Amino acid sequence: MGERGPAPKVAPSYPEVCLHSLDDLEIIHSRPKVSFKVDDETRQAYRNIIIPFWTGKTLREKIFSSLSNEWKEAYSAGVFTEFQEQRAPGHTVAGKKLFQKGMLDYIDEIDKTISILKAKGDKDLQAKLFELSGMRIVAKAIIGFANRYADALGELAKTETNENRRLELLKMESICRRVPAHAPATFHEALQHYWFIHLGVITELNPWDSFNPGRFDQHLFPFYQNDIVSGTLTPEQAIELLQAFWVKFNNHPSPPKMGVTAQESNTYTDFALINLGGVKEDGSDVVNELSYIILDVIEEMRLLQPSSMAQVSKKNPDRFVKRAVRITKTGFGQPSFFNTDAIVQQLLSQGKSLTDARNGGASGCVETGAFGTEAYFLTGYFNLNKVLEITLNNGIDPITGKRIGLETANPENFTSFEKLYDAFERQLNYFIDIKIDGNLIVEREWAQNMPVPFLSLQIDDCIGNATDYNAGGARYNTSYIQGVGLGSITDNLTAIRKHVYEDCNLSIKELLSALKSNFDGYDDLRYKVIYETPKWGNNDDYADRHAVMVFNSFYKAVNGRPSYRGGVFRINMLPTTSHVYFGSKISAMPDGRKAFEPLSEGISPVQGSDKNGPSAVILSASKIDHIKTGGTLLNQKFSPSFFSTDESLDKLVMLIRSYFKLDGHHIQFNGVSAHTLRNAQKHPEKYRDLIVRVAGYSDYFNDLGEALQNEIIRRTEHEIV
Repeated sequence: MGERGPAPKVAPSYPEVCLHSLDDLEIIHSRPKVSFKVDDETRQAYRNIIIPFWTGKTLREKIFSSLSNEWKEAYSAGVFTEFQEQRAPGHTVAGKKLFQKGMLDYIDEIDKTISILKAKGDKDLQAKLFELSGMRIVAKAIIGFANRYADALGELAKTETNENRRLELLKMESICRRVPAHAPATFHEALQHYWFIHLGVITELNPWDSFNPGRFDQHLFPFYQNDIVSGTLTPEQAIELLQAFWVKFNNHPSPPKMGVTAQESNTYTDFALINLGGVKEDGSDVVNELSYIILDVIEEMRLLQPSSMAQVSKKNPDRFVKRAVRITKTGFGQPSFFNTDAIVQQLLSQGKSLTDARNGGASGCVETGAFGTEAYFLTGYFNLNKVLEITLNNGIDPITGKRIGLETANPENFTSFEKLYDAFERQLNYFIDIKIDGNLIVEREWAQNMPVPFLSLQIDDCIGNATDYNAGGARYNTSYIQGVGLGSITDNLTAIRKHVYEDCNLSIKELLSALKSNFDGYDDLRYKVIYETPKWGNNDDYADRHAVMVFNSFYKAVNGRPSYRGGVFRINMLPTTSHVYFGSKISAMPDGRKAFEPLSEGISPVQGSDKNGPSAVILSASKIDHIKTGGTLLNQKFSPSFFSTDESLDKLVMLIRSYFKLDGHHIQFNGVSAHTLRNAQKHPEKYRDLIVRVAGYSDYFNDLGEALQNEIIRRTEHEIV
């Protein structure tokens, strides 16, 4: 039971955060793909009430009025994006506590904390009492919310003539009276308990995607096991409940976006990522009977949301990995595969306890976090290739003609590759400084103006610290900056080093002239940089060393810098769909890419440039240090014919295992041919149910923009022999 709107697929807007204009409403209403219908009543409310009241008062306006001109220029040029300029923080995942406590337990904990604070005379007593009071109010509110559903179910039961359905309604009523007030005691209660809490979180203040139950098979298995033993649940009934749960997730799109965010994110999925597998707190294998049941549900339901992943540890059986691969065979793009052992190492290196690290996993696309104990914010994407373009133009953005970077020198005066790279690194540090300075302001505004007391209840230590989730109340606080276009910048730097500085068959002046003309009249030069240059993704050290250089420079510029919330900034490497948006902000580049085309996505090779097979791709990808990140994203596409034999599936399991032995963080697969995708572009009406893996999520191919469709088509299609 439970919706956050009056019907499925309905999403609220949040004018206190960002204010949609009437033009915005028309755009999201009429856009041909992934639209939100906006009725006349809503338009009238916006015109007469919402816009007049909120203009000048939104958090977005406060943020932009506080940011520097340097930040705004870099943002407009496509150097970076900012997640919190129109969506709330909240890129977090529930931990085991959620299934072990009810709201009445939280209220009791709040009351005890208030007593302790009053007794010791805390210096911030009043502010902390306000926060705890807010938490208490929302804990009671969600109980009332559940009871309203219980009342409605009771009324339905009174008029129901089918006895089986009447008993079903009465059972649902009883469950809604019990949870989330109390901790769940049965499998059905656990699912309903979580769902009410999920609705509370996503309704409170449109968090930036991905809130989900985390280690789902691990959390639910004790309830499932007890109910099976007691005879109150059959496996078939458990499957039906899980299917209903999946439908609920799929009925809840993320709130409508605006501006740059609408451009760089071509989806309204909410990025909830169900984690299966991994290890227990003692480090042993966690895969159980329910893990396989949930994989069956994922394959049968074939829904976009929630997204799913298999945490793969060396402790997990190959049977589990192969079962997940069999779903990939269907061309669905789910589940993705994550390296549990690398995730644990990542979290330990960040200072988490071993227990919290083993209870952690990945959320959203690929982002690592300590589930139930960490507030980890995604602050926005960072365009590594735009920094290089600005470097090659001595601090000027060639698209606008504005100087937005440092004046590092005329590139024609760089007498060696090392001098050029030094200039790039100085520009990188300059823009990272701007990005982080801006984020300190953004985090301050959210912490001071937009508390989330309900989300704070779910994350450990917020109650004990009497501090909001948005203000640093969680046990761990991390702010991630996501690097985009690693494959592209690797190939760009490789082309410059090889042809300008080592082979000396191309002058920097001639290269810059070719870029300025978008290679018009420079066909031979373009052929040379595309086809006579080593490329990332082929296990070629000549090219791959540049990926390592850029990765290390990016890491050094960001990692460990303090955030407003008392945590630190860290990096990960993922694009969602920003590689398309970022590409639209960059003119021609030295790797032969023409102006405004998409960049490479994640840490994947430039589309079509990996020629030595999937093993070479993972060998290249493993050369960067994934443990230094909070997640990396690697996409691979296989011909559907590859999946025709059981032996091929075993080879894919071995490919995953091999990559993870090299400390790779994540890998995912598309099992759809380029031929099928081209036909779907021409005849979308015949492919309405075609789902593809985009970045860290799956989506209907027909719902993607043309540029993103083309980017997926161009990805190399592998076979394993």
